[in-house]
Amino acid sequence: MKKFIKQTNKYFSLSLFVGIMLTSCTDLEVEPTDSLLDDGFTGIQTAEAASSQITAMYNDVNGYFGTQANLYALNEVTTDALLVPTRGSDWGDNGIWRQLHQHSWTPEHSYILGVWNEWNGLQLSASEVLDSRSASSSEAQGHASFLRALSMFVILDNFAQVPYRDTEAADPLADPDVLTGEDAIGFILSDLDNAIANLPASTAGDDNFRATKAAARFLKAKVLLNRHVYNGSGSAASSDMSEVISLVNAIEGDGYELASDYFDIFVPGGGDTETIWYAQTSAGTRIFNTLHYNSTELGGGGWNGFSTLAEFYDLFEGDADNNRGLNDGTLNDNQEERRGFVPPSGIAYDGSYGTDDNNDGIVDGSNVGFGFLIGQQYGPNGAALEDRGGNPLSFTREFFSAVDGQPSLVDNNEVTGIRVIKYNPRDGAFANHIIFFRYSDAYLMKAEAMWRSGGDPTAMINDLRTIRGAAPLGSVSEQDLLDERARELYTEGWRRNDLVRFGQYTKDWEFKEADAVGNPDRQLFPIPSAQLILNPNLVQNPGY
Repeated sequence: MKKFIKQTNKYFSLSLFVGIMLTSCTDLEVEPTDSLLDDGFTGIQTAEAASSQITAMYNDVNGYFGTQANLYALNEVTTDALLVPTRGSDWGDNGIWRQLHQHSWTPEHSYILGVWNEWNGLQLSASEVLDSRSASSSEAQGHASFLRALSMFVILDNFAQVPYRDTEAADPLADPDVLTGEDAIGFILSDLDNAIANLPASTAGDDNFRATKAAARFLKAKVLLNRHVYNGSGSAASSDMSEVISLVNAIEGDGYELASDYFDIFVPGGGDTETIWYAQTSAGTRIFNTLHYNSTELGGGGWNGFSTLAEFYDLFEGDADNNRGLNDGTLNDNQEERRGFVPPSGIAYDGSYGTDDNNDGIVDGSNVGFGFLIGQQYGPNGAALEDRGGNPLSFTREFFSAVDGQPSLVDNNEVTGIRVIKYNPRDGAFANHIIFFRYSDAYLMKAEAMWRSGGDPTAMINDLRTIRGAAPLGSVSEQDLLDERARELYTEGWRRNDLVRFGQYTKDWEFKEADAVGNPDRQLFPIPSAQLILNPNLVQNPGY
């Protein structure tokens, strides 16, 4: 390790109204339509209005991606990478977090409904910009094509059914069509080709807070890599894998490459060589949801929730029980760079970009470590921190009940669980910068496509591992590819997608319910109940 230093969404409004009515009435007839368009919609009349709608859509995406709930929760907390134990009454929330990790969710789960409403609503907004009657510039059409493709990708990936309303040809009162399998894939790929043609180009180091050609190529590669999952064929087509490789090569042609300082990638304003697209949204949720209340004085302290399983932590090289390092980046427990380290104190303030010292000469938040926090934690002056009960603030590998000492997701004390943090409070506790698409992901997609088409990606994987301070592998298996993605991309929103593609989303892990293990029905989320009433073209996914 080197230096560390809208618009209002009518879809949502109608769905929320129906959800409230369903829970408050007993003899209810719901009109089986979801009239999302304004009556008499004839296109967006000026280029300025279309541009304004694009800005509103990006602002929506920032909010959708920045929250710890909804899409982030579905993609990470439902996996082996994250869980949220209940500590006393904290994080109880009527079991909503535990249900995700245990795979015991229902069609009424609010985060499932949130994802459905948000991304389907965004799709409609994009379709309005793309309507041939709208006065949209070619660049606005490129952004709208990208955002509609992204919206459809999210819904297809999580639900396998994508409602679509043709803003020009469809009766506004008719039920939206539902695209599945190849129909949905083809629609998404067509939008991405349009995005690639019309979006501006970018080079590595640009301030990519909106999509560019590289972002559209990245998403197209992601769709093609998962195509065999979405269309049910069960195996990747060589032609798709060849195109994935070509798309990543084009991204590399724009100067994107592996960065040598792993945690510097996540520092805002760094001009790194990896960030293809980031959301201008606060990184605060990625920081404070994992830290203990006493970890830092910034932001009023942490929220003491999000943790990882010991089995996920053990995917990384290093001492199983310690993850220590010095403030100069020296790693003390034989860990690879990506596992990070727990520092012995804060660091002296030198005026570096984005940092502050609250007038005490120590960078605010610099006592907080990087990556995986385990064992004793230390304050800015090097004193051993304590929890609120005066016990050592020493994070444990295991989760257990404070009542009977048995493994449990409830009744945990304040220090159970290894904490996970990529965005550090020292770099701006609430900086508006969360990476959505990153070159390392594209690089690993290329390696996987090579493997799925009969090639040998060992050299590629070892090049990455060498940069990250990990020992090279003698050969690379399917499991090695999945594990390398876990090590490189943890908490970046791709773990569920990866586990599904590699056939391991239904595997057993600690605290998963027994009837969910090996249950293929849990690979998809249920269609929210209210939406089945609103649109009879939808069919509930198996098992719900």
